[in-house]
Amino acid sequence: MFVNVADKKEFLVWLVNNISFSQREVLWILNYLINHEAILNNVHFIEKAEKAVRGIKVTAREMEDEPIRLFLSGKEFTDTDQIFHEIRMNWKEALYIECVFEGSWQNSQYLSILEDNPYARWNEQVSEDVIESINDFFAQEEKQAKLNLLYSQIDLALEDNNYEAFLELTDELNRLNK
Repeated sequence: MFVNVADKKEFLVWLVNNISFSQREVLWILNYLINHEAILNNVHFIEKAEKAVRGIKVTAREMEDEPIRLFLSGKEFTDTDQIFHEIRMNWKEALYIECVFEGSWQNSQYLSILEDNPYARWNEQVSEDVIESINDFFAQEEKQAKLNLLYSQIDLALEDNNYEAFLELTDELNRLNK
């Protein structure tokens, strides 16, 4: 999915103006991104930044976590100078940012720029139990739809005094109910 740089910038401006962070350096880094569109071209907003080869997780003050963390190929860094240096020196590389703040899933600006994490796709993280229960649900819904159709066809056969169709349809209904 391609996200417009202007939309990313608009969200970051909103984030800086509306969310408080426990380290002022987080604001400096976010403002640096806002002012460098060349870097923003390679920025992708995702979930699970720790799974990305080059990810940053910024966390609002009210959440219990480090204010900013950099993930580089499975290693974690919290030094803001080091994080800034990584962004500045490798600006041509893809950078995946996760923003953790209260009400993020109700924020339309955030949701409009959120992309699927290529290193941790959401649909690859669904458990087998959930998949099985979804499949069971759809199988039950399909069976119920067939039953409803058979009942209405049986009613029509009775209204038309079509004894043969009635017998065929009730046999099919009995097979389906077994």
